[in-house]
Amino acid sequence: MNTFYVNLATLEDVKRFSRLANENACKIDVRSGRYVVNAKSIIGLFSIDREEPIEVEFHGSNSQCDAFRQGLGTLVAAV
Repeated sequence: MNTFYVNLATLEDVKRFSRLANENACKIDVRSGRYVVNAKSIIGLFSIDREEPIEVEFHGSNSQCDAFRQGLGTLVAAV
């Protein structure tokens, strides 16, 4: 499992993140406080606090995670 943080400040950020997560065959979760939601669920993403960086738990290989992070580009937070 790889862990990193993203910023999802706008509606477009959430839509982009969800689209990229759904294009990936691996399991991806996001954690905000005590809540964990499926990163492929746009409704789940809207149900969490997005004002702070969100922890992403990527359940796949390092190369798959690197490709996913590269696709996210500027959404990846420097924490």
